[in-house]
Amino acid sequence: QVQLAESGGGLVQPGESLRLSCVASGDVFKVGQAEWYRQAPGNQRELVAGILPDGTTNYADSVKGRFQISRDDGKKSAYLQMSNLKLEDTAVYYCKARVTSTGATWEYWGQGTQVTVSS
Repeated sequence: QVQLAESGGGLVQPGESLRLSCVASGDVFKVGQAEWYRQAPGNQRELVAGILPDGTTNYADSVKGRFQISRDDGKKSAYLQMSNLKLEDTAVYYCKARVTSTGATWEYWGQGTQVTVSS
């Protein structure tokens, strides 16, 4: 059994920062590709950022230069540093990761963490 747990969401004003964390627990041998998605009310879930085990990253155009994804394999964690937040960044943020457990590799989703940017 594998669980992904996000944390770090909250209510901030435009221009402020937040750091989201995603921790894998349970039967985790290793974490492969990790990604952050977000979903605003009425919108489809969209990819925000991704990071490969070798550290290669990719970002949605809307967050380039403001968000930074990172990982700590020793802690089985991925992070999303969000700076200069805008009203349109308001959404539920989800972590997705490819996790290798005993005998299998699957993709897992976390339960989401709310980020609200409001003046």
